[in-house]
Amino acid sequence: MRYLVLLLCCVAVRANAQYTSANAHSHNDYLQAAPFETAFARNFGSIEADVFERNGELYVAHTASEIDSSKTLRSLYLEPLLRKIKEQKGVFGEMKQGVQLLIDFKTSGVPTMQALLQQLEKYPEITSNPKVQIVISGGRPDAALWKNYPPYILFDGIPSQNYTPEQLERIPIISDNFRSYTQWNGKGYLVQEDLEKIQAVLNKVHGMHKKFRFWATPDEVNAWKTMINLGVDYINTDKVEALADYLRKRVQAQYQATASHNVYTPTYKNNDKQTKVKNVILLIGDGMGLAQIYAGYTANFGELNLFKLLNIGFSKTASFSNYITDSAAGGTAMASGKKTHNRSVGVDPVDAPLQAIPDLIAPLGMQSALISSGDITDATPGAFYGHNKERSRYAAIAKDFLQSPVSILIGAGGKHFLPIREQLQQKGYSFSTSLSALDTIRGNKFIVLDDSAAFSMQKGRGEFLTRSFRKTVQTLSGGKKGFFLMEEGAQIDYGGHANSVPYLTMEMLDFDQVIGEAIRFADSNGETLVIVTADHETGGLTLLDGNIRKGYVDGQFSTSDHTAVMVPVFAYGPHSMDFRGVYENTELFDKIMKVIRRYQN
Repeated sequence: MRYLVLLLCCVAVRANAQYTSANAHSHNDYLQAAPFETAFARNFGSIEADVFERNGELYVAHTASEIDSSKTLRSLYLEPLLRKIKEQKGVFGEMKQGVQLLIDFKTSGVPTMQALLQQLEKYPEITSNPKVQIVISGGRPDAALWKNYPPYILFDGIPSQNYTPEQLERIPIISDNFRSYTQWNGKGYLVQEDLEKIQAVLNKVHGMHKKFRFWATPDEVNAWKTMINLGVDYINTDKVEALADYLRKRVQAQYQATASHNVYTPTYKNNDKQTKVKNVILLIGDGMGLAQIYAGYTANFGELNLFKLLNIGFSKTASFSNYITDSAAGGTAMASGKKTHNRSVGVDPVDAPLQAIPDLIAPLGMQSALISSGDITDATPGAFYGHNKERSRYAAIAKDFLQSPVSILIGAGGKHFLPIREQLQQKGYSFSTSLSALDTIRGNKFIVLDDSAAFSMQKGRGEFLTRSFRKTVQTLSGGKKGFFLMEEGAQIDYGGHANSVPYLTMEMLDFDQVIGEAIRFADSNGETLVIVTADHETGGLTLLDGNIRKGYVDGQFSTSDHTAVMVPVFAYGPHSMDFRGVYENTELFDKIMKVIRRYQN
């Protein structure tokens, strides 16, 4: 079936341009309750009407047996279009794109054209509007007759037909049956032979400086993305709302890297050994699941520090009372080894305070540090020193730090600590709300809380995490008894909540650079265990397309919240093999404390 489309003009689209709903073609939209309005309201660039001519009237239907006397071209398309023009709505307001009404003749071309022209005479506001293109498809009159019709009547071309230069001027779009090229069902990829045939027709049409559309295409996400990758100018659909939503999210669904970071090659000298562990570095990528990790790997052109780690396990993340955890319960499980309710920080299910790793290792002479690219009173870092049944009580959680043995605190959220600043200084802490202090502080007890630490990478946070890591290990590595460092890549989670592939991918890449620094440090002394994991996955991210060679990632989300899927645990250094297997998130605490107690007692 060929379509007769009344096309609304839209900006020419190249294969590598950003696709929007201006590249969408509404096919059997007359099946919608309000066919024209449904597609127009979503800014579709092309809207189709299949018409049958009966005694001078044009009825809208897909087949003759479906003709309904109440469904005419005038009532379903021309009158609604006229209203939009008069109301200056949609493309007739400030939008630059136009609208293409593609009318598919289901009856003989000449009499159907006569009936159409008679109707259009009553709508000069439509035929004279530069933002409206009327394009005839299907049983169009012979091309030799086109010159006899008003110039506002344009035609849908056929790729196999030869046209004169004059006829080509009347063709804004060329369409063809997808099934003439392939029987692909929309799953997986096109086979090479079919791909070459499709590319050939696209090259031919684009070489003529015409737009192209396939009809009879599969109608779901993978097929839509395939059309985009091919450079098909109009994406055909019967799923108007779903395609509009998909195209609306394109900007946030794709990330194109422009540079890569270097990846450190580990020595593996102490990996797998059951030897002394003096230092433990726990790196938590908040919201980091397997898809987020692979997005980073793809965007870094096929390299990731994280993928250098050989010992891998999986953590089950459910909280005490919920199948899906939040960061408060997830952080508490790792910090204290106990399941608790969602939103609870550092307390058990009956709100009793729990001792976290820093509390337990302080009597052994070990120091602790906490770093986050978010508010330091937020759920994950807060679970390592705070005790509150409600994670949003930031001031109270900050006050709990007065009882914590943690030596170094770096992140955002300084306003929550200002009321206790003098008390902190009395306890020997240097306190600053400027990251520049990291260059001048010389003591081994300090708090640096600058709100710029909570900027995203997209908004210029820079190498805050790596810089903070280096300063911290430089400060603590001289201690005789060793240290525990928890550093959180907080904003991988933020990107998942925002359903933004660029956001989370840039955060993943930044977090991976910290991982590289941790591996390098572990190799430098041979007594450091590095653990990399997440508290949960955020967004239900699925990677639908990508190109490792080009650093390109394309994903889709199933939720704007957390999911219940297991998260990976990577480990490096002595006793890293202890972290293999599948286990509860509380066992991360157990495994860390077991290793520490083995060598520190």
